[in-house]
Amino acid sequence: MTIVEPREDLVPAAVPYADLDSSTTGTLAVQGEEEYDALVSPWNLAIAVRPAAVLAARTAQDVVEAVRFARRHRLLVTPQATGHGPIAELVGAILVNTQGLDECVVHVEGPGEGWARVGAGVKWIRVVQAAAPHGLAPLSGSITDVGIVGYTTGGGLGPMARTYGLAIDRVRAIEVVTGDGVLRRVTPTEDPELFFGLRGGKGMLGIVTAIEFDLVHQPTFYGGSLWFEGEHAAAVIERWRAWSDELPEAATTSFALFQLPAMPDVPPVLAERLTLSVRYLWTGDATEGERWFASMREAAPVLLDDVALKPYTEVDSVHTDPLDPLPAHEAASVLTDFPAEAAQALLATAGPGSGSPQVLVEVRQMGGAVARRGAHDSAFSSRDVAYSLLLVGIAGTPGLETHAEAILEAMAPWTGGRRLPNFTFAADDYRDAYDELTSARLRRAVRTYDPDRVMAIGRALG
Repeated sequence: MTIVEPREDLVPAAVPYADLDSSTTGTLAVQGEEEYDALVSPWNLAIAVRPAAVLAARTAQDVVEAVRFARRHRLLVTPQATGHGPIAELVGAILVNTQGLDECVVHVEGPGEGWARVGAGVKWIRVVQAAAPHGLAPLSGSITDVGIVGYTTGGGLGPMARTYGLAIDRVRAIEVVTGDGVLRRVTPTEDPELFFGLRGGKGMLGIVTAIEFDLVHQPTFYGGSLWFEGEHAAAVIERWRAWSDELPEAATTSFALFQLPAMPDVPPVLAERLTLSVRYLWTGDATEGERWFASMREAAPVLLDDVALKPYTEVDSVHTDPLDPLPAHEAASVLTDFPAEAAQALLATAGPGSGSPQVLVEVRQMGGAVARRGAHDSAFSSRDVAYSLLLVGIAGTPGLETHAEAILEAMAPWTGGRRLPNFTFAADDYRDAYDELTSARLRRAVRTYDPDRVMAIGRALG
């Protein structure tokens, strides 16, 4: 098969974008037009997202027209909803903004049972709020302000993952415009290779317009975040290591070293100092969850204790991720183990006295239901990962990137497995997210459903 190379050198004036504008109901803007900046701005302000044109789609048919237009004119196309995970080198000439696909319906099938259908522009918060009156909850992310589609197609590792698994394990159906310009409804039995590849393969195979997934019965949880002074980090992390090894699957936990600025949403006791947060979410009986957590409360003097019985609508209190857009530099890896030596190496580079410029250094425990394959196979290749490591700093901070590399190098003896698709920050990262068999299946699916290779993300695997 001959792949036609994209005409990414063309300036907007050389492409008849007026034709795309006339065939769609959404708003189309090219560089230099008034609406352009508002339509392309990602959440991460450090990432330059500058396509030649952006289409704010209002319907699935708008997406179809955009992809077909890209095929006709040999252009690359990229989707974006909230813009939490853009990779500048994978932004094509046309950006399809899916925020306008805002359908959100919760279907209740019986006591404690239900499912949701959402458009590609919907954030988790809407499903959380719509499901809560029925005692139901989605497998949402560490913050409910992120988009559902990007999070889920990357696997979906959330604060209840050890109990219920990944978000992709609950998907019923996906509606997607593939690279050949066809709108398809994909299920385990209809286009099963697409169902495999879309769940874990991010946006390689097409632009998702809607997704349907099962909810879980979780009206409340016992959890939140417990904060310590940074000087106690060694003792707290050592306790966390031993304690988390014994936790049943009703618990999902992580810890994070924070250096938070003084801001209105940051409690003064946590601002402008090194602190450590232990995150905890227990899905079972609250009394039992409190009993299990008692050991962490005794690890060191506590600065702030927000761990309590809460409605699921307060799930953002577990990870306390920021809401507002910021210029972030992120780096990540996965760990096969986290022994005492790994904790010491991490603290030497990011703990008290290290001079770390990172705002956040996070270690998440995986395992439990994450490690078990779902009912249907998927492109997610990191089931056997024991921990994930995430670093976040403010882009432009002197020495930030060099320091992040030093942390990753210090953790190299325990680094292994496949990178998490949602923690990929460059095109080359995608090659480390999939095993050889999965990569081969994804490439075959690209050849089948995107023969002209118009999906920019689909080119990440080569």
